[in-house]
Amino acid sequence: MEALITVLPGDGIGPEVCAAGIKVLDAVASKYGHKFEYSEQLIGGAAIDAVQDPLPASTRASCVESDAVLLGAVGGPKWSDPNAPIRPEQGLLGLRAEMAVFANIRPVQIIPELADASPIKADRLKGVDLIVIRELTGGIYFGEKTRTADSASDLCIYHRHEVERILRVAARLAQNRRGKLCSVDKANVLESSRFWRDVTVTMMAAEFPDIELEHMLVDAAAMHLINRPAAFDVIVTENMFGDILTDEASMLAGSMGMLPSASLGETRRGLFEPIHGSAPDIAGKGIANPCGMIASAALLLRHSLDLEAEASDVEQAIRHVISDGVRTADIAATGQAAVSTTEMADAIIQRLR
Repeated sequence: MEALITVLPGDGIGPEVCAAGIKVLDAVASKYGHKFEYSEQLIGGAAIDAVQDPLPASTRASCVESDAVLLGAVGGPKWSDPNAPIRPEQGLLGLRAEMAVFANIRPVQIIPELADASPIKADRLKGVDLIVIRELTGGIYFGEKTRTADSASDLCIYHRHEVERILRVAARLAQNRRGKLCSVDKANVLESSRFWRDVTVTMMAAEFPDIELEHMLVDAAAMHLINRPAAFDVIVTENMFGDILTDEASMLAGSMGMLPSASLGETRRGLFEPIHGSAPDIAGKGIANPCGMIASAALLLRHSLDLEAEASDVEQAIRHVISDGVRTADIAATGQAAVSTTEMADAIIQRLR
């Protein structure tokens, strides 16, 4: 197979973990006889510094012309003023809209050897294998915003087709898993959540009667993710709730550096990125955990290139390396030697070979 992948290193540790992801993709290409070409482009703070635009036209063009997009991270203290007219996060939001990727898929699995790295008690982590599906292009993040000297507002709006299409993604995933879907909202307070719940009930009954559907308020979901995470199979929710819950769920795995994400739309072209941020405090030190990026590259292989065997190979390599005791600083036990970003990637590549 031949594929063109746009690479957006971005800011902070983004370039370091992107380099690790590309090394692993190259190893996969070598092992399986594929040819991957890369188009590196600017996004976020790096793009602001270079061309005063967090999502330059050249980046937009490359992304829509590629088979998939691999993203590092955006943002940092240099561009942290929330009142600035141009911010790195605008590049990420604009990219999601440009690519029409509305479904953010974040799997959370527990590697037993990392149970002690999690702040959650190990006995509560047994059997945790869940996926959070976050609606990505609607809701309060994209609604009309107003600001005066004395007030401010952010409009949260969802249309029926937006709710239905994200529900279909989540329900189809649930059908291939344990058949359980938890829809998270705030229907006791928000009209948009009551609408979301009504659409969910109607559509699921008509199209997915085999799925066990549960409704849960977002505050309760946040509590149960810590108290009984193994009870969840597939969680689906709106944009802001999903943003918050997925960061919380990352702590189950021991580190945000371990977890990947895939943002998908109606086509195979997807946006793949680790869930962590730019981590400016460790940028340039060579100690960032690349596993989340490498696992995101595995999702790229699976969802955009339809290379399931290759994706599983990468995921198994990550698990084997962790089982072998290789650790970056964020997942190392007290007194345990930690490897660098490059050394972790090299260990995974060695396992692949």
